[in-house]
Amino acid sequence: MRLLVVEDEPALAGLVRGALERAGFGVDGVDAVAEADDYLAVARYDALVLDLGLRDGDGMTLLRRLRQRRDGLPVLILTARDAPEDRVSGLDAGADDYLIKPFHLPELVSRIRALLRRPNAALGVVLEAGNLALDTIERTVSVGGQTVAVGARETALLEMLLRRAGRVVAREGIEQSLYGLDAPAGPNAVEVAIHRLRKRLQDAGATVTIHTVRGVGYLLAAA
Repeated sequence: MRLLVVEDEPALAGLVRGALERAGFGVDGVDAVAEADDYLAVARYDALVLDLGLRDGDGMTLLRRLRQRRDGLPVLILTARDAPEDRVSGLDAGADDYLIKPFHLPELVSRIRALLRRPNAALGVVLEAGNLALDTIERTVSVGGQTVAVGARETALLEMLLRRAGRVVAREGIEQSLYGLDAPAGPNAVEVAIHRLRKRLQDAGATVTIHTVRGVGYLLAAA
């Protein structure tokens, strides 16, 4: 899952980005409407976290442009504007959720996951293949009903593979989803993550494994 965070307070932007990355999301961050437009034009995101008071304009302008072109990207507004009329304006303009500053980071992460679980959005609830299961709400992995300790990034990787079980997931797609444009992955980052996840599944006795399709990517299928 890949998110774009548009926030012009550097300290807050860093906290938000850190919380979302620890939750397993790939995150890009910008601090202006124009930059957000550029990023949205070249990359596919699963959700947008949008401040309203930005250094080059109002985030509502970006939101309205998205909806005018019928872009259904889930949008969570993150702002200090707490008047009821501000919330109404944001939701009427097409925002999916509205979170007022100050806020608790775990609540932000939970709200993002809730957006992605909506019908036709990116997240389901429990994903399964063989004796392997991933609870996308609790972010827990189990094999044969027994919980397996898996890191946040490997959990996000497993989610991508489970959602496309039996189909090849391109290496480039994994890299783009797990790592941001402004913090690119190292040359072997995807391979290292695949190796760690594959070993954890094997050690736990999973009946599925991650197969490498040379030159293309990876797929999750029977061991």
